[in-house]
Amino acid sequence: MILRIVFPSLCLMALAAQQNADDPEAVFNKAVADFRSGRVAESAAGFDKVARLVPGYAPQLWQRGIALYYAGRFQDCRAQFESHRTVNPADVENAAWHFLCVARAESPDKARAALLPVGPDSRVPMLQIYQMFKGEMRPEQMLASAGADPESQFYGHLYAGLYFEATGNRERARTEITTAADRYTAGGYMHDVAVVHRNILRRSK
Repeated sequence: MILRIVFPSLCLMALAAQQNADDPEAVFNKAVADFRSGRVAESAAGFDKVARLVPGYAPQLWQRGIALYYAGRFQDCRAQFESHRTVNPADVENAAWHFLCVARAESPDKARAALLPVGPDSRVPMLQIYQMFKGEMRPEQMLASAGADPESQFYGHLYAGLYFEATGNRERARTEITTAADRYTAGGYMHDVAVVHRNILRRSK
């Protein structure tokens, strides 16, 4: 009797798990949760699965590009952001992450030479962030342009930290990333990125 009661239940649970494993939304949500928990390799694998399940949606997966960066898969990261540009050509953040992937895979000079073009991005200080990655503005100037708005300040510190790390200044990177993670609550998913990066830097001391 016990087996007859439990076994069908186990079958249903297994069937539900299988269905869930092939549901793109469920896989996406788990990949996001894995990233927030610092499980970057698992997160990247989850986003890979979403791209396989729904290949037409794959260019939209900028979150995948970020997970690939932290998983150390820099060539795949580069390809994801090049793909994302086809659906979001104006976004400065896409160009910034592409720079970061190329800088880690090759060099900052090659990343600057390969910097993706962008369109008008009205968010402050996105224009200045782009100029920083392009080599036309110092990080300190970019940060000053962010003004007093907390969200603008958050993005300024986050991308200054990422830029410093890509160009070899680990101490400044640690300072700016920690500031972005600890001082601000703005940024949504990008704040999760700052927290994950801060935690990685703490472990690498």
